[in-house]
Amino acid sequence: MRGLIGKKIGMTQVYNEEGTMIPVTIVEAGPCTVIQVKSINNDGYESVQVGFGERKAKHVNKPLNGQFKKSGVQPKKVLMEFNIVPGFNYEQGQEFNVSLFKEGDHVHISGISKGAGFAGVIKRHNFQRQPETHGQTEYLRHPGSIGQASSPSRVFKGMRMAGHKGNKRVTVKNLEIVKVDIENNMLVIKGAVPGANNNIVAITK
Repeated sequence: MRGLIGKKIGMTQVYNEEGTMIPVTIVEAGPCTVIQVKSINNDGYESVQVGFGERKAKHVNKPLNGQFKKSGVQPKKVLMEFNIVPGFNYEQGQEFNVSLFKEGDHVHISGISKGAGFAGVIKRHNFQRQPETHGQTEYLRHPGSIGQASSPSRVFKGMRMAGHKGNKRVTVKNLEIVKVDIENNMLVIKGAVPGANNNIVAITK
């Protein structure tokens, strides 16, 4: 298994043997149940679909309920797909937990970042404020020029402008696992993880 679905619990700090303080994030990872194994013959690509978190059947739509019944598992709150490990035999209903990881492993964590609403270029892209002298009055926090006039007569794609800040999928790579708590399905991960507390995250090797 390449990864697990988890829930961000919050941040704290731990101390190593030298007495150095390490900021860490607590993530509840798994257990994740295999819902479907996708193959090239049936689906055109290979992956394994897993579910995380319990959910009442009455809150799940009919197509998903049928899929869960076919797999023989209880309805899950979150579904995700991960790449398969070549040669490993996946089966529906199989469970994976934090024992996939060990202390010292480096993982990639993806999640939805905190939203900050509509933001200007200074807050969103770290632009510098324009000068307050030499006749400047109302353009102090404006972005300035966003393109040329007659050539090319358009604004290029990707131009950094004001807009919605945050609330998008972000991946932080190579975070170190400080501790693995198998009894409570908890991972202690060095550094910050995208999103607010109780957000769903994907943890991959």
